[in-house]
Amino acid sequence: MNVIQRGKARAYRTVDFDEAANAVRLIEQRLLPHRFEVVSTRTHVETAAAIRDMVVRGAGAIGATAAFGLAQGAREFKGRGLAAFEKHVGRVFERLKEARPTAVDPVNAMVEIRRRMESGGTIAERQVLALEAARDFAEEDVRHCREIGEQGAPLIREGMRVLTHCNAGWLAFVDIGTATAPLYAAQAAGRKFHVFCDETRPRCQGASLTAWELHQQGIAHSVIADNAAGHLMQRGEIDLVIVGSDRVLGRTGEVANKIGTYTKAVLAKRHRIPFYVAIPLSTIDWDLTDGMQIPIEERSPTEVLGAWGVDESGKRRRVQVANPGSGARNPGFDVTPPELITGIITPVGILPPRQLWKNRERLV
Repeated sequence: MNVIQRGKARAYRTVDFDEAANAVRLIEQRLLPHRFEVVSTRTHVETAAAIRDMVVRGAGAIGATAAFGLAQGAREFKGRGLAAFEKHVGRVFERLKEARPTAVDPVNAMVEIRRRMESGGTIAERQVLALEAARDFAEEDVRHCREIGEQGAPLIREGMRVLTHCNAGWLAFVDIGTATAPLYAAQAAGRKFHVFCDETRPRCQGASLTAWELHQQGIAHSVIADNAAGHLMQRGEIDLVIVGSDRVLGRTGEVANKIGTYTKAVLAKRHRIPFYVAIPLSTIDWDLTDGMQIPIEERSPTEVLGAWGVDESGKRRRVQVANPGSGARNPGFDVTPPELITGIITPVGILPPRQLWKNRERLV
């Protein structure tokens, strides 16, 4: 997607790889919307830290980052022997896997890369195959998002009011995004609509990232407090909800997404508003059988107790919001059951959540 800098639009991807430097290139999302900066992680340890610390976030983006991180780690190996090399790659895999446990995209990406590496007869061949597979995953992520836009665009009718939660835009993927893909496709088709961006406390990805994206793209939007969505639904001011996901269970249709998604799904059901989840195929988990088995990341209480922003001078600062001495709970995700979901927007079509398993041959 394009970013406007000094009055000119320039195309960027959220995640890329510098082969000469063996470095992963990332948009530093913690600085947005106040400053746009691209950073490099020069070792797989730095790449894992960037995922863990949310320099990069979003299912597809951390999937691609983990993919490039695994290739990066494989290329760091300076020892001898395939056995030693595979042990090293296994350690790299585990470090990247543990960085953000709820999303399944990083694991799916890295498993595929390791499978592709097996055909290499030497360390050098496997290092080359690892980077090729990582690049393929990134390109597939973009293709899937484009196809999601094509599948979901007919849902966005002229004059609609659409609610989003968190950020499932191009910043959360390599490009285009999932929940935003139908919006961008509908805009390209000439339709006018309005998007309400949940602020998405405590890290405010809706207010800072989705709103920034939509502003860059010229799409009409408003930021709302998380607790305002029910009020707008009650008054008939929201026609459709589209969110992304970090893990969808192929066997049950349950959806893990940013905390607050379940609340919005309940409200949408109460007010008979269609609720859709947009995902690439890498987000589907075909193994788990119960949403309660999904590991839910518990993040630092400090995210709830304070907030980051810029002051009047433009300097980035953190301020304490909550009562000093109070503790906090900070689960990063929740699980939405299939009966609250109208459909799953995939690259191959829009499916009822309980029909994923029946259609698994089309979805793998």
